[in-house]
Amino acid sequence: MTRAEFISRLKRGLVGLSAPAADEIVQDYEAHFDAGAADGRSEAEVAEALGDPDRLARELRAEAGARAWNQQPGASSAAGAIFAIIGLGAIDILILLPIVLPVFGSLIAVLVSGIGVFLAGGFTLVAGPFLDFPGGPATALLAGVGIMGLGVFMTALCAVFVKWLIDATVWYARLHYRVLKPALDQGRI
Repeated sequence: MTRAEFISRLKRGLVGLSAPAADEIVQDYEAHFDAGAADGRSEAEVAEALGDPDRLARELRAEAGARAWNQQPGASSAAGAIFAIIGLGAIDILILLPIVLPVFGSLIAVLVSGIGVFLAGGFTLVAGPFLDFPGGPATALLAGVGIMGLGVFMTALCAVFVKWLIDATVWYARLHYRVLKPALDQGRI
């Protein structure tokens, strides 16, 4: 593969990153080709050492998403990090989905259950004193507040687990980058 082909594929893969970030990445890889030429290596040798430009672009987009999540945690940066990681490739998806889907499904079930428990507590709080609740109206009020508290606890617990899952997903993306980084640091690329 020639330098022009490599850089062209890398640029196509970096679509979606900010222009300054993409330009900086392209300049870094241009520098690798310049250094390789100075060492007497051919463009094909340098391109082979750098690896698949499409895969590199996916890893670099994932790393950018992870940085955005660490710098400013929020729904949009979390979604960006997750989608960038999913973009790492079909093999990664085949490995990650069987783990993530049941976990997210369980979290959604707990969230829906928490909302249901909260609504049941609200019903007990409002309707309990008017029904023949065992222990009287005061017991109905306290039971309603307690059940609503349990619902709030369940939904808050879901929020904590979602944050942990997003952090774990970002960690997973960094594993890909860590595989490539030692080769870059040792000057083999």
